[in-house]
Amino acid sequence: MTGNSTNKEAITIIIPLLNEETYIEGCIKVLNERIKRSATEVLFVDGGSKDKSVSVIKALSDFTVLNSKAGRAVQMNMGAKAARNSILYFLHIDSVPPVGFDEIIVAAVKKKNRVGCFKMKFDAEHWALKLAGYFTRFNHPFCRGGDQSLFIEKKLFDQMGGFNEDYPICEDNEFTDRLYRNVKFKVLEHELITSARRFKKNGILRLQFLHSLIHFFRFLGVSPKYLHRYYKRFLQ
Repeated sequence: MTGNSTNKEAITIIIPLLNEETYIEGCIKVLNERIKRSATEVLFVDGGSKDKSVSVIKALSDFTVLNSKAGRAVQMNMGAKAARNSILYFLHIDSVPPVGFDEIIVAAVKKKNRVGCFKMKFDAEHWALKLAGYFTRFNHPFCRGGDQSLFIEKKLFDQMGGFNEDYPICEDNEFTDRLYRNVKFKVLEHELITSARRFKKNGILRLQFLHSLIHFFRFLGVSPKYLHRYYKRFLQ
């Protein structure tokens, strides 16, 4: 499902990855089952995987794979530059958007919603993760995160300068903060399900607390390099 030319009523899905061979097959299955528009383009942007991620993608699909330097912001910007369609959709490899999500996004953009995301819930029953998912229904920058995915008109993405590549982490929050200050943001009624794997690995409450500290430090103006060092110190 790749586009052959610029399409004003189609999306390009951009999925950054690095050493994710375990999740590739499931992601491809989700895309094949849930994409409804033939014009929808899929771009995987690999940040230099040392495992079989790229070969698995090529073996299981005809989706495009781009080779990039490591760094989610760098990878997503490369995907945006290569995109053939006029609507960009940034998706994590372990997130499952609703059935027909490409149709839903196109319909939202036709209604003059230039940027937005889905509500989200985790694939876990822990009360803290349920609470975090609940708050994603509110249209406020404090309730946004990359796990929710993001759709945006490519023209607007370019106007905003894309993701800030100085941010090794929190690049999604930094970008949505700028978006909220400049344009109307839309939270769609449909729900996306995302993996709680990092929370399970690092401890749910521990990682929630770490995320809160990181966002507080960012609010205080702490440099992105320090935020990254602090995050890597405590993250497994």
